[in-house]
Amino acid sequence: MAASGSSSARSSLFIQLSPTRSAKLSFTIQLLLTLLWLVWAAMLAFSDTATTQESYLFYGFFGLAVAFLVYVVLQNTSIFGFQSYIEVTPEYIVRKNGVFRPKFVVAIPNIQAVHITPLALRVTEKDDTQTYFDLKQIRKRRDKEKIKRKVRDLAQLHSFELTEADNNR
Repeated sequence: MAASGSSSARSSLFIQLSPTRSAKLSFTIQLLLTLLWLVWAAMLAFSDTATTQESYLFYGFFGLAVAFLVYVVLQNTSIFGFQSYIEVTPEYIVRKNGVFRPKFVVAIPNIQAVHITPLALRVTEKDDTQTYFDLKQIRKRRDKEKIKRKVRDLAQLHSFELTEADNNR
């Protein structure tokens, strides 16, 4: 689950996040519905009863089904590499929650304070912008501790305020 970043294992920390469990439909249900859609679209598109005009519509419907299948697989698996991760380096902290979602980058010199809780990091920048790094998606307790330790080390090095919540909950 954890891999070192691009520069070296000591200076960069890269932790993969597991897929979110907060989706309205689980990955299995999304996959089954998409496969049903794909089979139905294929039956319509490749049947002999469709006219030429209808078959173009069915081919389009089939293409949309394939595109949605790729989307569902990309969002919920790591077949094409890490898509959701938290990366901590000496220059920045990055949170990426999936292929089609934006990357949130916080430059270390811009950090005013960090509040560490058992399942999150709340970073306050010098312009009072707050970024929330959710650690619930990290499976291993050891990886959560690695991130927290790296942030503590960066706080000492860059002299930003660091507070921690009670871990006995």
